[in-house]
Amino acid sequence: MNAQRRQVIAGLAAATMAAGVPLAAFAQKKKIVLGFSQIGAESEWRTANTESIKSAAKEAGIELKFSDAQQKQENQIKAIRSFIAQRVDVIAFSPVVESGWETVLREAKAAGIPVILTDRAVNVKDDSLWVTFMGSDFLEEGRKAGRWLVEKMKDVKGDVNIVELQGTVGSAPAIDRKRGFEEIIKTDPKFKIIRSQTGDFTRAKGKEVMEAFLKAEGRKINVLYAHNDDMAIGAIQAIEEAGLKPAQDIIIISIDAVKGAFEAMMAGKLNVTVECSPLLGPQLMQAVKDLMAGKTLPKRIVTEEGIFPMEVAAKEFPNRKY
Repeated sequence: MNAQRRQVIAGLAAATMAAGVPLAAFAQKKKIVLGFSQIGAESEWRTANTESIKSAAKEAGIELKFSDAQQKQENQIKAIRSFIAQRVDVIAFSPVVESGWETVLREAKAAGIPVILTDRAVNVKDDSLWVTFMGSDFLEEGRKAGRWLVEKMKDVKGDVNIVELQGTVGSAPAIDRKRGFEEIIKTDPKFKIIRSQTGDFTRAKGKEVMEAFLKAEGRKINVLYAHNDDMAIGAIQAIEEAGLKPAQDIIIISIDAVKGAFEAMMAGKLNVTVECSPLLGPQLMQAVKDLMAGKTLPKRIVTEEGIFPMEVAAKEFPNRKY
C-alpha cells in the first residue's frame, strides 16, 4: 500500500472516530441481505404471506431477494443454491413439502448461512441445519376443527359421514391438519371419514374433487373438512351446482380465516374457519436482525390464533387484514 493511500484511509478512520462513530459500527452499515423462497401464489393466504414479507423487509431496511417456486420443490432448491452462490446473510423459506431438504441445507450450513423456516417445517435428521421455525401449529389447527365438529354434532344419532379435502401431498399443513383432526374425532366412532383426497390447496382443485365426492357419495355426505379456505370455497360452488345448500345440507369446516372465508360465512355458506395467520413478515425481519446481532433464537416460534364460527363473521370481518 503506498503512503498516499495509507494517509487517505487513516484520515477516513480519524474523521469517523471524531464523529463519535466506532469503526465497527461504520463497517456494519452494510444492508442485511435476505434470500426468501416462497412456495407460490396458490391461495389468498399465500398472497397475503408474500405481501407481508415484502412490505416488512422494506420497512426494516433489509434487502430482499425473493423467489417464487410455483409449488415445485426443485425450484426452491435452485433458489436456495442461488442464494448461497450470492452469499446472502440469511436464507428463509416456506418449504413446499417436508422431506428432501437435507443436501441443500447442508450446503447452506457449509457456507455459514443461517436458515429460517417460515410457515412450514422440514423433516431432516439433523435439526442444526435450520435455526428456527416460525409459524402456526398445524396439528392444533386440525384439533380445533375436530373439537368444533364434535361439539356441534354431539347430539346427532347415527353416523356422521365426513369428506376431506387435503392440502398438497407431503406438505406439513396437510399432514398435521389431517392428524390433528383425526386425533379428536376418533374419540367418537360415529364420525367417519368416507373420502379423503388432495385438492392441492387451490380453489379449482377443491371444486373438482368435491364434484367427484358428490358423484360418488351424494347425500350421504354430512360434513366437509377442507384443509384451507380456498378449497372450501371451490367446494361450495360444487355443492351449490349439485342442488344442495352449503353449511346446511353439508356442514363445512375449513382453515386459514382469509377474507373470502368470512364472506362465505356472512352469506351463510361456510360454518366455521380456523385461523392461520399469514402475516409473518414483521416477525421474520425481527428474527433476521436478531440473528445478525448475534442473538440466539428459540427453535420454535408459534403464532397465536383463534377460531371463527359463522355467527361472529360479520362482527370480525372489518378486523381482517388478509
